[in-house]
Amino acid sequence: MKKFKFRAPKLKQATPDQLTDRLLLINLYLTQGLTFIIGIIWILFQRRNPLELFAVQPGSYFWAWGLGLAAVMFLIDFAVSRITPEEVMDDGGINHLLFRKRPVWHIICIAAVVAVCEELLFRGAVQHSFGPYWTSILFAAIHVRYLRHWIPTAWVFLSSYGLGYIYIHSGTLLAPVVCHFAIDCISGLVIRFRRES
Repeated sequence: MKKFKFRAPKLKQATPDQLTDRLLLINLYLTQGLTFIIGIIWILFQRRNPLELFAVQPGSYFWAWGLGLAAVMFLIDFAVSRITPEEVMDDGGINHLLFRKRPVWHIICIAAVVAVCEELLFRGAVQHSFGPYWTSILFAAIHVRYLRHWIPTAWVFLSSYGLGYIYIHSGTLLAPVVCHFAIDCISGLVIRFRRES
């Protein structure tokens, strides 16, 4: 009887010039869908209702928490980008490829999907189990494209910790969702409408 040899699949990193627009979008929506499903399952295993995470308490200023942190993060990002070389903050061209030719409605859609899915998993599920510090380490680690330089990795960690902080103090997942959405949407629009030098 003939033996079958099973080989492990070979995975290799694709460069931005190898990615088509369609492949990039498929990857984005599949990973976000998987993130959402894992988040829901994790929250249900914690015996919590995912919808209750979005509840707003009377007098809650989740908009102020979310937009306030987004404004602070934009100011810090602007300052860091002025004092560091551009290649240090480069993500390998993925954000440019994702947003540069995207219609405005699609940028808004992408920002909303990413904000809800990632915040549901990381702030809603992971942070409940491990706290904001370990959640932020995991959040920075999954943003693989930034790991080549310590400045963007540290920035993703601090951003995640800030999102965890406003989640705790606002009492609703809407605060980090608003912040995450504002950052991704505005950044995408800046890439979309920035003039090429």
